[in-house]
Amino acid sequence: MDRVDRILEQWARERPGLDVTPMAVIGRLGRAAAAVDARLAATFARHGIDAATFDVLATLTRQGKPYELTPAELAADAMITSSAVAQRLNRLEGLGYVSRHPDPADGRGKIVRLTPKGLQVVERVLPDHLETERAVLAPLTESERSQLAVLLSRLAPGG
Repeated sequence: MDRVDRILEQWARERPGLDVTPMAVIGRLGRAAAAVDARLAATFARHGIDAATFDVLATLTRQGKPYELTPAELAADAMITSSAVAQRLNRLEGLGYVSRHPDPADGRGKIVRLTPKGLQVVERVLPDHLETERAVLAPLTESERSQLAVLLSRLAPGG
């Protein structure tokens, strides 16, 4: 019996006519997300970065050479707000991980480009990041992982 089971038991006792079964999934999903975030944060911290830094650098890396996007494309691809992108880019540019250049397609716009230093960070962190993800998923079989991925995609369509 875990904490969520105890919570369900308590609700069943206190409000027997109320269907609290959604809490079994949502409660565990929230707890699992927090545990995953904590493990990933520890991995990133060992490399002197945080999840937000890795997210931007990895998003740019995934684009392939020349590793660039507009800030709006970066926001959409990294699933963050444009104001969050601006804050992250200011910090990452200060660290020398990204650079901003005029957008040839839009005279008023900018292009964000991953620098060689930023690419080195991704190349150094990515194997450790993936190993942490593997460790998190280790209790599940390959079939269970595939099934979970499908089920979660139904809860977050387009995500």
